[in-house]
Amino acid sequence: MSIGELSSRTRVSPRSLRYYEEQSLLTPRRTAAGHRRFDAEAVDRVLLVQRLFAAGLSSTEIAPVLPVLLCAHDSAGSLAALRSHRERLAKKIARLHDTAEILDEILEEHERS
Repeated sequence: MSIGELSSRTRVSPRSLRYYEEQSLLTPRRTAAGHRRFDAEAVDRVLLVQRLFAAGLSSTEIAPVLPVLLCAHDSAGSLAALRSHRERLAKKIARLHDTAEILDEILEEHERS
């Protein structure tokens, strides 16, 4: 499929798809004329990349774990990077929750006075 068709199927702009290619997140074949051609699996790959970006990972963090996620086995601990990212997020969420509680206390004290 062409870059336009992949864009249509995934709702990801052609510009983003070209960026994914630059970052080695997506590898199209090239026609004799140099046009990009994508296989059907590219749709799932792009959607997974989108989910990983939405989870806060950068393209450099996504690149090593993407092949592992697509073939469902952990190669040399690549999923450890995702676990580590998840742990950092959990700690950040806990800090934000504590901060919100402190602000709630301050607001309640202010409203009482």
